Amino acid sequence: MGRRNRRHRHRDQRPAVQRTPAEEEERRKAREQAAWESGYAEIIKENKLFEHYYQELKIVPEGEWEQFMSALREPLPATIRITGYKSHAKEILHCLKEKFFKELQDLEVDGQKIEAPLPLSWYPDELAWHTNLSRKIIRKSPDLEKFHQFLISETESGNISRQEAVSMIPPVLLNVQPHHKILDMCAAPGSKTKQLIEMLHADMEVPFPEGFVIANDVDNKRCYLLVHQAKRLNSPCVMVVNHDASSIPRLLVENNGAKEVLYYDRILCDVPCSGDGTMRKNIDVWKKWTTLNSLQLHGLQIRIATRGVEQLAEGGRMVYSTCSLNPIEDEAVIASLLEKSEGSLELADVSSEIPGLKWMPGITHWRVMTKEGQWFDKWEDVPTSRHTQIRPTMFPCDEEKMKGMNLHRCLRILPHHQNTGGFFVAVLIKKAPMPWNRRQPKVLRRPPTVSTNVPFVNDVENVAETTNEPAVGTDNAENDGGTKSCSNPENNSTNKDNVCGPPPSKKMKLFGFKEDPFVFLSEDDPIFPPILKFYGLDSSFPKTNLLTRTQEGKKKQLYVVSKELRNVLLHNSEKMKVINTGVKVLCRNNDGEQYGCAYRLAQEGIYTLYPFISSRIVTVCVEDIKVLLTQENPFLSKFSSETQKQTKDLDMGSIVLKFEPDPQKPDTLQCPIVLVGWRGKTSIRSFVPKNERLHYLRMMGVEVFKEKKENARNISVESEVVLDQTEAEDMDCIKEDNDLDENEVTDTSDNADTQSSALTELKQEGDPECINESNIDLEARVEQDKTQSCLEGSNVDCPDDDDDVIKEQH
Repeated sequence: MGRRNRRHRHRDQRPAVQRTPAEEEERRKAREQAAWESGYAEIIKENKLFEHYYQELKIVPEGEWEQFMSALREPLPATIRITGYKSHAKEILHCLKEKFFKELQDLEVDGQKIEAPLPLSWYPDELAWHTNLSRKIIRKSPDLEKFHQFLISETESGNISRQEAVSMIPPVLLNVQPHHKILDMCAAPGSKTKQLIEMLHADMEVPFPEGFVIANDVDNKRCYLLVHQAKRLNSPCVMVVNHDASSIPRLLVENNGAKEVLYYDRILCDVPCSGDGTMRKNIDVWKKWTTLNSLQLHGLQIRIATRGVEQLAEGGRMVYSTCSLNPIEDEAVIASLLEKSEGSLELADVSSEIPGLKWMPGITHWRVMTKEGQWFDKWEDVPTSRHTQIRPTMFPCDEEKMKGMNLHRCLRILPHHQNTGGFFVAVLIKKAPMPWNRRQPKVLRRPPTVSTNVPFVNDVENVAETTNEPAVGTDNAENDGGTKSCSNPENNSTNKDNVCGPPPSKKMKLFGFKEDPFVFLSEDDPIFPPILKFYGLDSSFPKTNLLTRTQEGKKKQLYVVSKELRNVLLHNSEKMKVINTGVKVLCRNNDGEQYGCAYRLAQEGIYTLYPFISSRIVTVCVEDIKVLLTQENPFLSKFSSETQKQTKDLDMGSIVLKFEPDPQKPDTLQCPIVLVGWRGKTSIRSFVPKNERLHYLRMMGVEVFKEKKENARNISVESEVVLDQTEAEDMDCIKEDNDLDENEVTDTSDNADTQSSALTELKQEGDPECINESNIDLEARVEQDKTQSCLEGSNVDCPDDDDDVIKEQH
């Protein structure tokens, strides 16, 4: 012990070697070079077992095997999708076609000629495009820097989604309508969820569609990534929950004073899978692929799909999908589901619903292979020692049953047919209740440990709406999620009115962060009348749908949800772990009362709230919009005379700035714009996030490009905005919203935002302490670093690319 201590002491007393900055830099470069040379060996894109397996199964047409393997070894092309429900979709499409795509023509990167991007022939309205550019080239090439920044900025604003082509297929096949109640069972990272939200808001004139999307994921960390994705679309009809999809609880809703079970019109069941269809993107699959992955996931996939069809309404549609080509995860799961449904389910023929998409029909014969390469043709051939690994549902049924299942209606997308990833999709229609739901429930004696005012929720489809008697279903699949007790907020004295808290720990094992409650405003809440008067809100505005995330203290943020989601929240708070819901519409000013209203408008919820506002609306022209978005706090004299006239008699406070396009001038901006602003003593300013500012400027034809500067001590770390010279006179500067002046202060948001970074506030002359909109108001910002480790180890979800975009941004 003594010798070791002396050795340490001598080591600590050694003088440090003094090196010049140039020598330190040289050593750093040498270390980097050594690390690069001794880094991971390049993965060889070969797997003999993979080739042997799929050649035996004959999923690839005869004579196309070499094309199939060659396509798998090529990088996956980049694909982008324009969000269809935004009123700006056509303008973004025009910007892409006339500007960025033309610049990409005849461009060479690393000796590779860039092909002009082409629209996906099967996706509606030219809203999805693909190019031979790989993600790596887009990130690294200086020639594509402007295009790359455009993608990141528009993705953050929710106007573009970088999403793999085959990942777009399931939401299209769901055929969503605005009144549909939708469940996304395995939703993270959220690209498909975003598509569903867009379809729900097909009519932008309706701020609150009758339908909603409940997006679920089993991983608590990935739920925050899902929130980050869904929040980009600012919908009041989305709820993110955290449950095991195979036992997701059955929910209750109130209908005409009676409680009834909630059944979904559409369910997206994009299950975890082995992911061998993603080899072009996740090259680790080449090295790690074995049939064992599929054998281990098969049971989970059946359980999730079974739980999905149990919660599907009669006549409803469920899409089952995987990014795997293996029939053990694909046709075997569908066949098992159809067999035990006893005619309650049928496969829909969707061959005509996506014209232009090339696909192969599902197969009706396959064999099972172990990871050692041993084949089995039928269950009877499997030795007893293998029964825990290989199950009867992995094998095809007899020929007669297989004919009646119509498995040829399944779609298998092969990579070489349209230069995509591999994918499998099946569309199921529910014709009648599942067999185990048809039996009458058995009435059991109430357990003595359960309070008399806590009814059991029966997971049978013909549950009586008004019964308070406990009952259970007759199948384990039903009992695992549906027979948990549900507290009635009307009868339970421990729950406060309009408060939806997290489930109690004794009833449900929780993981991750403990979420704050959802507290709805009461009818007579004193904070609402000043808001109603100040903004002239229409009497039809659903004020009881406003909620906050704190029960005590001042309500700093007000969110709004649709009537239907409010119904779900109020009656299921003890059964669900809700991560996030609602869109922020109002933010509290610390000293806002002196301006007539304690709350200012929030940009992210303005499109939801605007239809109900009748006062404090200022109609502006394109030039006014440019001034607002390019100058931090412009004086009134810089605006048009019409705008000055409208604001002359307006009191200080939050205002709505509305631009209406002129159909008589087709060359000008043809989409309406609604911005949140502030009327100061002598000025008007806008409260718009940075990326959204850049988006609007692009739509108006202003060249906006962030130029990297090496010696930028006095410039923001992000970048400066470089503007077209023709517009430079109109634009003094574009400052990033997070550049604060000397008298910045920090404010805390309500309890829901305590997990995210503290929001900074700006004080301008004549302005209140207004919260900076550029900071993302949700937990995903904080969770980003924590989520990365989860994402890096996961290749079993779905071929979505938006998570890569987020990695680039942070």
